[in-house]
Amino acid sequence: MAFYDDYLAGIDNLEHRQKFAQVLKWVEAHYPNLEGRIAWKQPMFTDHGTFIIGFSVAKAHFSFAGEAKIITVFEKEIQQAGLSYGKKLVRVGFD
Repeated sequence: MAFYDDYLAGIDNLEHRQKFAQVLKWVEAHYPNLEGRIAWKQPMFTDHGTFIIGFSVAKAHFSFAGEAKIITVFEKEIQQAGLSYGKKLVRVGFD
């Protein structure tokens, strides 16, 4: 059983639940060295106990958060994708 199954069960919109599950499964598949956990009521991934990336779900989007440096490094790509973002957070619309 995946660590985030209970979290996913709490997402009422089935389409959003499925899309978000794909994101978490992608992280697991591509970064098997990361440890998944629920902390602060959100799914996140750590490496040797160090926070790497966290996720949250809102009505129309999901967000991921990491260190500010990640946003800086990928800012151009984030802008090109038309995503809303802040210093440590990127929002991805479910549409």
